[in-house]
Amino acid sequence: MLADFLGISIAAWVIIGIVVLLGLFLLGTYNSLVRKRVQVRNSWSQIDVQLKRRYDLIPNLVETVKGYATHEKETFERVTKARQQAIDASGVRDQAQAENMLTGALRQLFALSEAYPELKANQNFLALQEELTSTENKIGFARQHYNNVVEGYNTAIQVFPAVVFAGMLGFEREPFFEIEEPGQREAPKVKF
Repeated sequence: MLADFLGISIAAWVIIGIVVLLGLFLLGTYNSLVRKRVQVRNSWSQIDVQLKRRYDLIPNLVETVKGYATHEKETFERVTKARQQAIDASGVRDQAQAENMLTGALRQLFALSEAYPELKANQNFLALQEELTSTENKIGFARQHYNNVVEGYNTAIQVFPAVVFAGMLGFEREPFFEIEEPGQREAPKVKF
């Protein structure tokens, strides 16, 4: 027999086979988790791209509104401060909190248009408002995609047998991008 030829018993071959299969399983698990972690980071970068676009639009919007509502200084300062905090935020939790504050400040800015009919009719303002609305939609889709990818990744590192190796290989749970402001969870009130 081959085992006798190599001087190795059948039991040794079985052990070698098990070690090789375990190594292949570990390699496959590791590669799968790496791919999922890269997907999470890519999804976060897609959110980041849309947020950058949003941050670039805000100063133009503020300047347009300033031309019509010069005495609303507090609102402009709040939007500018919230924008800067959002730009400076790092990490998913800090970014989510900063984005919630910025969204609230932008709502106040858009509410000003109700008090200034000539602003509401300004084509530049309307174009910026439409562009920002489009960007907000893209941010929403990017957040949803990010959370879906995070769910897949977090599930993959917590299910057996990957959970046995995930911690040892440095794979940690990723946070979801969540709404922390309770008012944002409520349905909007529409009046006709």
